[in-house]
This record gives sequence, C-alpha cells and structure tokens, in this order.
Amino acid sequence: MSLNENLEKILARFDELGDLMVDPQFAASGEFAKMSKEYSDLTPVVESVRELQEAQAEAADLAVMMADPETDAEMREMAEAEFLELKDKIPELEKNIQIRLLPKDEADEKNAILEVRAGTGGEEAALFAADLFRMYQRYAEARRWKFEVMSLNETGIGGCKEAVASISGRGVFARLKYESGVHRVQRVPATESGGRIHTSAATVAVMPEAEDVDIQIDEKDLRIDVFRASGPGGQSVNTTDSAVRITHIPSGVVVSQQDEKSQHKNKAKGMRVLRARLYEHQRQKLADERAANRKSQVGSGDRSERIRTYNFPQGRVTDHRINLTLHKLDRVMDGDLDELVDALTSEDQASQLAEIS
Repeated sequence: MSLNENLEKILARFDELGDLMVDPQFAASGEFAKMSKEYSDLTPVVESVRELQEAQAEAADLAVMMADPETDAEMREMAEAEFLELKDKIPELEKNIQIRLLPKDEADEKNAILEVRAGTGGEEAALFAADLFRMYQRYAEARRWKFEVMSLNETGIGGCKEAVASISGRGVFARLKYESGVHRVQRVPATESGGRIHTSAATVAVMPEAEDVDIQIDEKDLRIDVFRASGPGGQSVNTTDSAVRITHIPSGVVVSQQDEKSQHKNKAKGMRVLRARLYEHQRQKLADERAANRKSQVGSGDRSERIRTYNFPQGRVTDHRINLTLHKLDRVMDGDLDELVDALTSEDQASQLAEIS
C-alpha cells in the first residue's frame, strides 16, 4: 500500500471515529473509552496529513501558474520561489508522518524503574554511580517528573554501590529507555594524590514499571526471606527483621529491599522492582527476536554494552552507539540530557524507517 493510500485510510477512520463519538448511543457504550483513545492518538497524525495535503495542493496550484503563458514575469518569479520552498518542505512533511506511523512501543508512556550500580573501579566507580544517579534525578526534576528513591546502598564517603528509583510522569520510559548499558568515566579521582586519570564504570538499567496486567506473578513462584537491615560498614539500621529478599524461583531473579522500617513496605517496593525486571526480560526477549530481522538498531537494554564515556579532563561526553560527542559535560552531569536523548531517538526512528522503505 502506498503512503497516500495509507493516509486516506487514516483520514477515513478519523472521520468515522469523530461521527461515532458524538452519537449518544455510542457514548454510553463500553467502547467509548477505547475509541476516544484511538481518536486522540490519530489526531496529531491527521493534523500532519492535512498539512501535507495543503502543501501538495499549493504546489500544484503554483505549477499551473508557472506553466500559464499569461502569468506576468514578476508573478512567475514569486511562484517559482514559493514552489521551490514547498518542494523542500513536502519530503520533510512526509517523513514526519512516516515517523508518526512507526509502530509504537507500548511501554513508552509507562513510568520507569531506574537502577544504577557501581562497576569496575572500586570507590571511584561508586562515586561515579552516585553522580549518574544525581544526573537522572536532576533530569527528572527538569521535566517535572516524580523521582522516588526506592533503595540506596551508600559507601559512606559520597558514593553508592547500588541505587534504585521510581520515576513517574509523562513519557518517562520513552525518554530514558536508551540509557541502559555500561557508562564509563575517565577522570582524576578525589582520592588520587598523583593526579593520574582513572577509568571506571557504572551500569545503568532502565525498565518500564509494570502493572499487574502486564506481568502475572504467582505467589507459589516466590521465596521471601526476611533479615535485619544494615548500613555502611555493617552498622545496624534496624533492630527488627524488616529487610526483605524476594526470589522469583522460575527466573532466578532476586530483589532485596531494606530502606523502609516496615517489612510490609519493603516487600511492596521489592515487588515493584521484581515486576519491572520480569517485564523487561519479557520485552527484551521479543526485542531480540525482532532485532534478528533488522539490519541495524540503536542499542538499548543490553546492560553489558558500553554505551557512553564521560571524559572529565576534556569536558566531553561521547555516545558510542551514534558517534555523538558533546563538549558540555558539566551541563550533562547537571541533568541536561535532552540533546543526547533526542539524537538517540532520531537515530532509532531513522533505522526503523530504513527497514520499511
């Protein structure tokens, strides 16, 4: 089916939904909410289609004017200038529509569970993990998202071995899903007296927060152990067995939660993380199957892949998947991630368009 035929079908469906939604009988039916969402999803596509059609019609009118021998020289010159502008604009409008028509990732509008873990590099890796965690917290604040720290295993001198947060808001997973992988830092550690540059790493995992309808967990598949929470250096944080370790026996996934003083609250938080990990595992399996049929894709979700390097001496950050280097490391670490996120999103869209063209 050609693009124009596809667009005509979309316009027809949009008009059909519009007629149905003003029908009092349909408005009282159980289908109204579903159709209303479809109408809302189609609205920006239809707006783009109508903009394209207007540009095409205007270009056709200008072509007629330019071909008419009775058109005076001044008018023909103006028509040619406008025609050339539209000739450049129309392919961009078509591409914009094609991007809007790409298959949607059903998880894009979900909230996310963020996990940051120190990797190789000892205390410096833990300090970098804490820096990354703050970076995402500042990014969330800038986008008016809610950032809830769920678990924080600190080292005592400003670093953290592991940090987990829930991030909620509009389009959270869509913006953060390309952050999963190994992040590498090159800098002189605060603990280094000789001024030598060290390289260390931290691992980031971003998972869509799953609802009960997304992933079913059978209580029989869980082993739940309780233990006494402890802080840095083994000092007691709690005098009761409030910490919870949840093991999902079929998959072997283990989640520990000890930040709350209530065993019940720790279990509830742990189940949110467990559900997200199992859902992400399910999604990754499907993504791997699809990727096998695609020539190229922007890496996302593979936690062993080195995706980005933060070079402090040179003040630059490089994303290795798209060969993008930005010389504004301080702003990036302060949560200014939009340029990176936009570039990764565009690259992924371009690779998807290449596969269907």
